Amino acid sequence: MKKYAFRRLLQLIPILFAITFLSYGMMRIAGSDVVTQKMENTGQILSEDKLNAAREQLGLDKPFLTQYFVWLGKLLHGDMGNSYVSSLPVFDTFISKLPATLLLTVTSILLTIIISIPLGILSAVKQNTITDYLIRLCSFIGNSLPNFFVSLLLMYFLAIRLRIFPVISKDVSLKSVAMPAITLAIAMSAKYLRQVRATVLDELSKDYVAGAKARGVKFSVTLWKSIMKASLVTIITLLMLSVGNLLGGTAIVESIFMWDGVGKMAVDAISMRDYPIIQAYVMWMAIIYVVVNLLTDLSYRFLDPRIRLGGVKQ
Repeated sequence: MKKYAFRRLLQLIPILFAITFLSYGMMRIAGSDVVTQKMENTGQILSEDKLNAAREQLGLDKPFLTQYFVWLGKLLHGDMGNSYVSSLPVFDTFISKLPATLLLTVTSILLTIIISIPLGILSAVKQNTITDYLIRLCSFIGNSLPNFFVSLLLMYFLAIRLRIFPVISKDVSLKSVAMPAITLAIAMSAKYLRQVRATVLDELSKDYVAGAKARGVKFSVTLWKSIMKASLVTIITLLMLSVGNLLGGTAIVESIFMWDGVGKMAVDAISMRDYPIIQAYVMWMAIIYVVVNLLTDLSYRFLDPRIRLGGVKQ
């Protein structure tokens, strides 16, 4: 187990180098640089000499590889540079946005668990009944609705008509995070509900369930102690993937509700060609997915005896 985890952590190093190099290159060939972007945003007309001087001050006049290795060297020493737009340290800017994203992630995941797991189990247990059909119908509707449309519906009914929640998030609080979290939870629950239902149905068809019933074991005991334990691998995998996506920020939802998280920060940085902020975001996403996948793989050994006892040495 320890050797396997150590090998996976070592794989993080070349992956991060490759991701930073590719993203750095793609941003440089994307179009205008930050100096030109600033000029377009402010409407100023600067001479070519002043533009070149500004580029030289930011190091944009140097060759691509030189710029990349200068940035990488600073990063390895803990310096992520300063924002081209605000001139503030990138690390401080990123850390200031992280609490909002963490709150949105935790709230959305909790709502998804509360909605999808009980309804998925109920749909499987009540297979081919009216209850099952209604739950599956709601799942199909939730899957078909894009996040921006759900966001607008919630804003209209819960904020404008009923005035339960604020239209725009003004601070990092449970009341402000409610509508963004509900929006994300609806989409995730609609998808995961079907996965939970399929997993539980697969377990219900196995011999140990019939054997437990023949021995007089209560169905509720079999459901919670055996079926749910066997289904945890699938459920954990789905939830961990969602955590990775949410920690990276959900740009559309955060932008609609003006939720000041990592996703909105990335969108703003892209629109303003703020390369240091974008690089910090790319690094964050790469680390998240590697760590989440590692934790998911390690959790399998604790949740599924077939993996522990399968004779595979890791």
